[in-house]
Formats: sequence, C-alpha cells, structure tokens
Amino acid sequence: MKSGLLAAVAVGGLLLAASASAQGVKIGILNDQSGVYADYGGKWSFEAAKMAIEDFGGEVLGHKIEIVSADHQNKADLATAIARRWYEVEGVDMITELTTSSVALAIHDLSKQMKKIDIVVGAATSRLTGDACQPYGFHWAYDTHALAYGTGGALVESGGDSWFFMTADYAFGHALEKDTGDFVRAKGGKVLGAVRIPLNTADFSSFLLQAQSSKAKIIGLANAGLDTTNSIKQAAEFGIVKSGQKLAGLLLTLAEVHGLGLDAAQGLVLTEGYYWDRDPKSRNLAERFFKRTGRMPNMIQAGTYSATLQYLKAVKAAGTKDTEAVAKKLKELPVDDDFAQGGKVLENGRMVHDLYLFEVKKPADSKKPWDYYKQLAVVPGDKAFPAAKDSGCPLVK
Repeated sequence: MKSGLLAAVAVGGLLLAASASAQGVKIGILNDQSGVYADYGGKWSFEAAKMAIEDFGGEVLGHKIEIVSADHQNKADLATAIARRWYEVEGVDMITELTTSSVALAIHDLSKQMKKIDIVVGAATSRLTGDACQPYGFHWAYDTHALAYGTGGALVESGGDSWFFMTADYAFGHALEKDTGDFVRAKGGKVLGAVRIPLNTADFSSFLLQAQSSKAKIIGLANAGLDTTNSIKQAAEFGIVKSGQKLAGLLLTLAEVHGLGLDAAQGLVLTEGYYWDRDPKSRNLAERFFKRTGRMPNMIQAGTYSATLQYLKAVKAAGTKDTEAVAKKLKELPVDDDFAQGGKVLENGRMVHDLYLFEVKKPADSKKPWDYYKQLAVVPGDKAFPAAKDSGCPLVK
C-alpha cells in the first residue's frame, strides 16, 4: 500500500506554481486516471481544474494557487490514504472530482473529521447529500436521483414501463438502481429483475442473457465508464436492441458516446448536466478545453471546472480559506459560469441546476465532429434534485 500510494502521488502530483505559504490555497484532484473511469473524468478533469485556476487569475488572497492530482485506482482505502496525507502533510485545503461513489463517501467522512472541504463531481450516489451529508461536503454536476428522474422518468412516460437492471455492484450502482426503480414504480411501471455485476467486468454475456430473457422493455444500465460502453457493445452482438428491447444508459456521458461511436450509441437516451454545443456559454468553455486537450468535455470535466472556480470565488468572498467561512460562502453564492447558470447550493451541500435529456443522434444526423446529441427536454433543477428538507440529510431541520 505504501509504495502504491507514493507512486500514485509522485506520478499524479503537479504544481501550477512554486510552493505557496501556509496562507496559500491548495486544491487536490483525486480520481480514476488509469482504470474504467479514466476517460469519464481522469486527467481531463485535472485539465479542467487547471483552466478554472487560470481563469480565476492564478492567485487568491494575494497568494498563488497550487493544485495536485492523484489516481485513486477506484480503491477507497488508497483514496483515503492519499487524502489524509494531502490534508495532514501537504496542506491541501479542498479535494474535488472524486469519481467512484465508494471513494467519495470515504473522503466525505474523512473531510468531516478533518474539517476540510470536498466537492464531489464524478461520483453519483445521492447519499452524499442525503443520510451521509456533512457540513463541509458538497455535490456538483448530477446525482443518482437526477439521472433517475431525467432518464428513467422520460422512458416510462414514453411507454417503457417494464425494466430490468444491469447494476454495478457497489454503492453507485445500488443507488442508481434504487432511485430509478422508485421512479419507474411511482409512474406505474414494473421492475422485473436485476443482476449485480462486479466493477470492470470484461464479459457481460451471462448478464445480458438474463436481461434478454426477462422480456423487459427497458434494460437499465446502472453502471458507467468502460462498463457501460462494453455492455452496450456486447448487447449489439446479441441483437438485443434489434429484437425490440431498449437500452437505457443511466449514467452515460459524451466521453462514452465518443468511445462507442454513433453507430453503436445511436438512439440511446441519457441525462447530462452539460453539453458542449448547447449554448454560447457551454461552447466557450468547450472550445477552450478542446484547444488544450483535443476533445470536448463531458459534464464531469465541465463540472470540475465549475466546482474549482466556485470554491475560489468562495475563498475570495470569505476573505479567508478557513473551512467554516468558505463553506458558508459556498452555500450563499449563486453559481453562474460556463457550466451552470442560476445554480444554487442547498443547506445539505447539493448544487441545484438544470439538467438536459438527450437522444444520441444517428450518424447521418451528425453534421460535425462531436455533434452527438439531440436535446429532448430540459430537466428543471428543482425537479431533478429533492429539496434539502426531503433529502434525508440530518443537518437540515
């Protein structure tokens, strides 16, 4: 473990500026950079955070802003060891991105113990602002409740009233299956079954056969990253969609659609909190990101930009990097940037903003590179996310 930790920090660490004094601000990007979620967030989220720091001006409260990065390899124990070292030894003030719900929940708990701020972007579980909420923890971009409301609700209303879930077997997948299943049943649909699948599975054939034999109209993919793209590719080999069943990518982003290609991804319905070609603000962020990376950002990468920028705005507004003061400002300041406009942060740490229901275009309908989505609907933020009082957060009276 010790050698793995040192290697992860050594490889991932990068300073934007020379070491700052104790009064300087230091931000950590902790995510999966080599595994199943490497394209979903990975080094691209780190690049987005660096963009935010540069856009902010590179310094706050008269000191340079530092940033470090590490690969947690989807292991909660490794992530906790890195975060503890960052907080205790390296003077990191805030950790963000935090792909993988098991990791995010672990860091959420550690941050509470150590009175440090974390802003989760890449992880999905709605527990982060529900029963696991804490005073210094925030959740940006999306969560399982929002995805379930957006994609699950839309498909049931359009006739997809019987479901079978293929679920990643850890906190994220369980939460996404539960939240979506609850929406399906609330709208009069039925859940015919589910199968739990280990993270980073290569062969989905036995699970797809179970889904196929269920005769469910919708096969809900409660997974993400390479697990989603591999299950979609193998479903095509089984002829599942051609035989009449529909796949619902419950957490599918632009990165996975790009990896699949439009031939395989066409017709998929999904919910994202950001799309690069939606409006002038989203295009402004995306075009600058593309110049740096050669790719368009998804909602995780754009959300990491927003979370980093908003944290720095809160530090400036508070006039200090003191955790209590900055957390208070994060809950007071509106969120208006190239990721979200009119966003607000609730008492439980949930950032509320609109999301969008998209359908992946057919190849013939795509007019330019990265032109992948047709917008079907706006998912209003106050519908996508529960009110703080209804979230189950013990901080909310």
